[in-house]
Amino acid sequence: MADINDVFRFFKSESPTYFLATDDGGQPRVRPFGTVDLFEGRLYIQTGKKKDVYQQLLANPKAEICGVSGGDWWRVSGELVPDDRVEAKRHMLDAYPSLRKMYDENDDNTIVLYFKNATARFCSMSGKPAVTVEF
Repeated sequence: MADINDVFRFFKSESPTYFLATDDGGQPRVRPFGTVDLFEGRLYIQTGKKKDVYQQLLANPKAEICGVSGGDWWRVSGELVPDDRVEAKRHMLDAYPSLRKMYDENDDNTIVLYFKNATARFCSMSGKPAVTVEF
């Protein structure tokens, strides 16, 4: 049976670039992202507070990410909740040291967000069985 660890491993190892979809006042916006972390049992992403994507998530926290590897993909839907704790930001940045050129856990820009009320769905074009994980 799959769990949040399987979802995290897929995005971290098999699909390090995935797509994040948000709502921009009724207009869907999709962009590539490349950060994912598992911290305190929650699935996190990272961005900057000054970016449009963060403002969109504040206005409507419902979002979806989708990562693809070969003919397999995971899609995660839920609410993205900001976590401004230094520990959560440090954990993410330690996992992605190259981001430290632009971000620091003590700056006023770095933000990490975790999925709440999330449903992850695994699908495959190769006939592997579909899997659903809730967290």
